[in-house]
Amino acid sequence: MVLDGPGRPLRLAELPVPAPGLGESLIRVHACGVCRTDLHILDGELAAGRLPLVPGHQIVGTVESGGQRVGVPWLGWTCGECRHCRAGRENLCDRARFTGCDRDGGFAEYAVADDRFCFPIPDGYSDLQAAPLLCAGLIGHRALRMTGDAELLGIYGFGAAAHIVCQVARHEGRRVFAFTRAGDAEARRFALELGAEWAGDADGAPPEELDAAIVFAPVGALVPAALRALAKGGTVVCAGIHMSDIPSFPYAYLWGERSIRSVANLTRRDGEEFLALAPQVPVRTRVAPYALERAGQALEDLRSGRLQGAAVVQVA
Repeated sequence: MVLDGPGRPLRLAELPVPAPGLGESLIRVHACGVCRTDLHILDGELAAGRLPLVPGHQIVGTVESGGQRVGVPWLGWTCGECRHCRAGRENLCDRARFTGCDRDGGFAEYAVADDRFCFPIPDGYSDLQAAPLLCAGLIGHRALRMTGDAELLGIYGFGAAAHIVCQVARHEGRRVFAFTRAGDAEARRFALELGAEWAGDADGAPPEELDAAIVFAPVGALVPAALRALAKGGTVVCAGIHMSDIPSFPYAYLWGERSIRSVANLTRRDGEEFLALAPQVPVRTRVAPYALERAGQALEDLRSGRLQGAAVVQVA
């Protein structure tokens, strides 16, 4: 599936099988998760590094030359030379290239990936179940780490990442409060099924103050809402790559050593840690499969909030 430009629908196209370069592998794609970042690229909120572009950055497939089953995440290449890479913060690399943004991604039968950024998929996960681990899981894991040892965690927006983070947080002995769109009873039920102690409207007040909050929904107005719900010393972690403007708010919301921080991309260490942790929890992903030619519909279903869990494009 090809994106020709912002605001254009994905189109089905016949493309030549890509040729891997030095240090790369050709991967036969079996499944590719659908992420809100794909939607941001489609809408032009996040600039594509190349056009036309094959989107998709939660790839599960097999290496054509050796048959290993691997996962390919959002971070597709780093320079290893900039000050961020040298400091072990390759997620902030000045020249990073991202799968499905700067490099063609996984809404296709074949993809090429840098061998350094391919992860073995843990046993016990089908291709469909594994795909959401590669972004929803990895970014969620990084965001959860940024909350420190917070016992009472608020999750704003209960989609693909949140449904994974909720399971990990409960495994770690944390309490989870889930905040959903007003009136979204189905999302609340989903959150409670996965172990959330309480679920309610995102613009409402929880029954107790939060130690930390993760905002997955790309809605800037949720940041001051989360701050209002936060106990002194707590942190709001913004886990998306794009968000609408954050409205002004009284300094009193931030005072009391509360803080706001963002999550940017991932590191290979994040991937190794989380893919080792997921089977121990064990994380169980809820997926809605779509045929390759229906990838555009999967994105529209994500936009509308019709999904519970994660959409996954099933390729082979």
